Amino acid sequence: MRAALAELAEVGYVGVSMERIAGRARTSKAALYRRWPDRAHLIVDAYLRFVVDDVDIPDTGSLRTDVILLLRQLTDLVGSPVIQMLHGLLADAGDNGELRKVIREQVTHLKPMLMREILERAEARGELRGKVTARQATVPIDLLRGEILLRDGVVSDATIAEIVDEVFLPLVQA
Repeated sequence: MRAALAELAEVGYVGVSMERIAGRARTSKAALYRRWPDRAHLIVDAYLRFVVDDVDIPDTGSLRTDVILLLRQLTDLVGSPVIQMLHGLLADAGDNGELRKVIREQVTHLKPMLMREILERAEARGELRGKVTARQATVPIDLLRGEILLRDGVVSDATIAEIVDEVFLPLVQA
């Protein structure tokens, strides 16, 4: 995974090849193909694992506080190398239908995954009115993404609190 990310950072998606990744990782192309069907899947998987490893899922004992802290962490990633890699990956995906498809599929799974632990703990504490759907779980992250795009990455704590207090909590709490 590190080799794939290093290649992505160094040469961009267009320059990445399974052969280069295998060489950097000191393994064979066959070993890579046993795990990933193509470079798009490998690169996106490596990137998303890197993002997930970079985010600490909060556990404060409060759904509200946990979601606010998670959104703040995601906002703080905006200027990081992680996001710069994503911008490059998305730019390279422009003419590559397979890469766009893989990104869309994988990101669709990432957002609920980031919220899953928080929601499971909130459910155990009785903070939810019922089962939260995957779409409901992604609402705060989707709204945050919109704010990040509209505000050039600068999202205030007040805006994050509004997302949680005025939209998400009324959606999932009794």
